[in-house]
Amino acid sequence: MSIQGDSEFDPLSLEAIADADPYPYWYEDADEPFANPTLVRTETCDLCVVGGGYTGLWTAIIAKERDPSRDVVLIDAHEVGSAASGRNGGFMEASLTHGVANGQARFGDELPLLEELGIQNLDEIEKAIERYNIDCDYERTGVIDVASDLHPAGYTDELREDYLQLRQLGQKVTWLDAEQMRAQVNSPTYTGGLWRHDLAAIVDPARLVWGLKAAAEFLGVRIYEDTKATSIERDGVGVLVETPLGRVRAGKVALATNAFKPLLKRLNNYIIPVYDYCMVTEPLSDEQLGRIGWKNRQGLSDIPNQFHYYRLTEDNRILWGGYDAIYYFRGKMNSELESRPESWARLSTHFFRTFPQLDDVKFSHMWGGAIDTCSRFCVFWGQAMNGRVGYAVGYTGLGVASSRFGAEVMLDLIDGRRSRATETRFVKEKPLPFPPEPFKFMGVQATRWSLDREDRTGKRNLWLKTMDRLGLGFDT
Repeated sequence: MSIQGDSEFDPLSLEAIADADPYPYWYEDADEPFANPTLVRTETCDLCVVGGGYTGLWTAIIAKERDPSRDVVLIDAHEVGSAASGRNGGFMEASLTHGVANGQARFGDELPLLEELGIQNLDEIEKAIERYNIDCDYERTGVIDVASDLHPAGYTDELREDYLQLRQLGQKVTWLDAEQMRAQVNSPTYTGGLWRHDLAAIVDPARLVWGLKAAAEFLGVRIYEDTKATSIERDGVGVLVETPLGRVRAGKVALATNAFKPLLKRLNNYIIPVYDYCMVTEPLSDEQLGRIGWKNRQGLSDIPNQFHYYRLTEDNRILWGGYDAIYYFRGKMNSELESRPESWARLSTHFFRTFPQLDDVKFSHMWGGAIDTCSRFCVFWGQAMNGRVGYAVGYTGLGVASSRFGAEVMLDLIDGRRSRATETRFVKEKPLPFPPEPFKFMGVQATRWSLDREDRTGKRNLWLKTMDRLGLGFDT
């Protein structure tokens, strides 16, 4: 491994990942469903859903729940849930705006409504999990945003502002001082935390997506896998979706393609694929778990620009991810980019800085995947072909729960159905587009360098201040 000579990585951190399997831990589950057939003919339907992740599956399910007679076909380029939906950290956040601070900065006048809709959306997911008997280790334990002495002191002040704002919005939140925080989860680095009690859940993401697939099929959705949509065009009063071996003639089409190259050219400058990396430990023994507490099993996230997210799995492994967010020139995507040893080594180093008392813990799995990122850091919508085609993309890594909301609104738009959500600026407006290459790549790299500098010094440089003024700033 070429990173072994790098002084940034100590021997303990490297040894801990030496035997880890570069494969998503969630896919080890024996409940993975059998693959569906490839489309090899022409299908006709009322609604064609392109993409078999959370957004696509929720779109198909909600469409059938609203109208059981609606004929729905879903196609996916690979297997359902094989991309971001099946390999993420399993954090199910109520926020639709990627946090209250981002929501306040961009949609301040609508924030109370958006927070209400976000909680309602999480409640609806919980009901659907019960209704369709989806076994996905769902735990609504909340999440703690953690302040640490590894971060500039000003970040804690910003976290307190989030706490006060959430209280004003009537949310159930608790401010934890250093002692109270360490009583929840014990790290010598912790100086405080914001516990958002019922605003988040943790879940096994792969088993959730497989459960949604089963629910969709139970409702009568026809699903084809290994069926990549290669083009989309008008087809009389409907839409024609071409695939390598077949085609779908549909009255309407819902695009749920996440980070993959969009079928609509107009979207090319609105989203970029960014690779995120994570890992899980071997199961912790009761004695090891006792060193850190964590009896309430909350999800955790620290608060720098380059942040970590971590949580316990059902069998008491620690999933640890985040920090590096890598954009490759021209939005390059392939399976080789899901492996990045230097990111895993860096994550391992940060893990042991946070939990030095777990120096006998090893990692069993490590993997990566692409997330769809937009300049406002939360989902956006749009339509094409006289409203026959709708899309919902741009979740920026916080789509496990908001994907259901994205699907619901997308259906409202293509069906001409008005709701409280469709009347908001949040739904009506789009993010600012990214510039063309090579300026896109240069801008992303300049931003990453500047965010890292701010995390080390607490100072926001001219580049970041300019991004703030342009509406591109990100401080979460």
